[in-house]
Amino acid sequence: MAQLPNLPQELRSIQVLVRFCLRMSILAVFAAFGSTGFGRSLAALLWMSTILSAVIGFMRREAPFDKVLNHWDETVAYAALCCLVSGYNQTVAF
Repeated sequence: MAQLPNLPQELRSIQVLVRFCLRMSILAVFAAFGSTGFGRSLAALLWMSTILSAVIGFMRREAPFDKVLNHWDETVAYAALCCLVSGYNQTVAF
C-alpha cells in the first residue's frame, strides 16, 4: 500500500503561501488608501511586515532553512518586495 509521508509538510507550505497572498492583498488595499501615495505606503507596510514575520519566526523558534516554508521565508519575501518597491519609488522620484 502506498504511503503519503510528506502530506503534512506540503499542506503546511501551501498554508504559508495562502497566508502570504492574503496578507499581500490586505497590504495593497491599505496602501491604496494611504495619504503618502501607494508606493511609499506599500514600502512602509512591507517593512513592518518584514519585522513582524521575523519576530513571529523567532518566537516560534522556526528553523530558517527548513524543508517547508515558514515565517522566515515570508520575512525574506517581504524584505525583497520592500527593497523592490523602495527602489522603484526612488527611481520614479527623479
